[in-house]
Amino acid sequence: MYRHDAVLGRMASSRTVMFGSQTAHSAISLHPIGASVVRTKKSEETTMARRNATIPAIVAAIFFLDATAMLPYPKAEAKSQMPKQVFGKIQDGQSVDLYTLTNKYGMTAAISNFGGTLVSLKVPDRDGKIGDVVLGYDNPADYESGKAYFGATIGRYGNRIAHGKFTLDGVVYTLPLNNGENTLHGGIRGFNSRVWTTKDVSSSAGEALELTYLSKDGEEGFPGNLSVKVVYTLLADENALRIDYSATTDKDTVLNLTNHSYFNLAGQGNGDILQHQLTLYASQITPVDASLIPTGKLQDVHNTPFDFLQPMAIGARINMNDEQLKFGRGYDHNWVLDKKSPSALSPAARAYDAQSGRVVEVSTTEPGVQFYTGNFLDGTIHGKDGKVYGFRSAFCLETQHFPDSPNHKNFPSTELKPGQTFHSTSIYKFTVQK
Repeated sequence: MYRHDAVLGRMASSRTVMFGSQTAHSAISLHPIGASVVRTKKSEETTMARRNATIPAIVAAIFFLDATAMLPYPKAEAKSQMPKQVFGKIQDGQSVDLYTLTNKYGMTAAISNFGGTLVSLKVPDRDGKIGDVVLGYDNPADYESGKAYFGATIGRYGNRIAHGKFTLDGVVYTLPLNNGENTLHGGIRGFNSRVWTTKDVSSSAGEALELTYLSKDGEEGFPGNLSVKVVYTLLADENALRIDYSATTDKDTVLNLTNHSYFNLAGQGNGDILQHQLTLYASQITPVDASLIPTGKLQDVHNTPFDFLQPMAIGARINMNDEQLKFGRGYDHNWVLDKKSPSALSPAARAYDAQSGRVVEVSTTEPGVQFYTGNFLDGTIHGKDGKVYGFRSAFCLETQHFPDSPNHKNFPSTELKPGQTFHSTSIYKFTVQK
């Protein structure tokens, strides 16, 4: 509040008053008393009368302006802060966080800056009951020591690279082996084991979290300083989680980014997923050898256990006497998506759980999707809320370029050069079926 004596001392100047976030200038111009020369008694009386009439107006104006200065004028509405909480500590003592995105339908997505990990994804069933449909842990220490890659952002190269070697620009690059004789999901310490930098980039489209990470030249054997950005957006107008990936490099390199969420539409830890109905919009797969490395060929799915062009229970043919199923101990293969345009955002998969009524529809700009049925889950993992994750208790739909692409020139290229920007988008949309 302005002091009256201070104001009276500045009556000859204009006055500025703050109205919340607005500024207004008063239009009162005050002449100092005694500024005119008095020549006659009449003029003196006239001046005095004018002065006496003016003073009450001045005082009233001062009190009015002081009162308005105290009024609770509305300020510009502040952007609400994205909920953030401490998730826990990792082995080197760093504290990592958990960020929660929410939309008006009650859907939530919780994401950690450790590994860019989707920790929980809660969506309603046909009765409106909210349930968490992705597997995971209650603390970052379990993510750090775990081997399942629950919900993680995968890089520098998702899936397998044969013998941990590839040749680029005539140079042979050697990567650490962490999956038998192969390199899996970026090596021993892939992007899933890194702490990412976060930024709230929410907009009218939905609440959004940006994560960035600089993978240095030589990290896990890969060339080039790679700047990676991943944006999770929980859409405002529908129950859908959008994941946008982008990357640049200062040296020729290879990359294959994806998300490794494990889904159970009945709810995480609630039995197996063998009765889920699955559709995959793909007429071919990339068949593999015994170490799950693609042979380089493309195989038609018609009249095989890999035909999901029409809805089919995941478990209907999973135990058939098929060489490819034996190699993967079930489904663990890359489907070649039927796309009209290579970079178009187009349907990849649809899964439906009759028990809950939940449906997930996956669309992507990527050329392939790895369908994995949790064949290496064996009941020894205790996840969120103490739930036991048994054999085939979840499935993955990892949108991606093909495994081992750097060693197969007939596969879509995974090379990135300086001056280029890698872009990729995948959307997981949830609805219910009555």
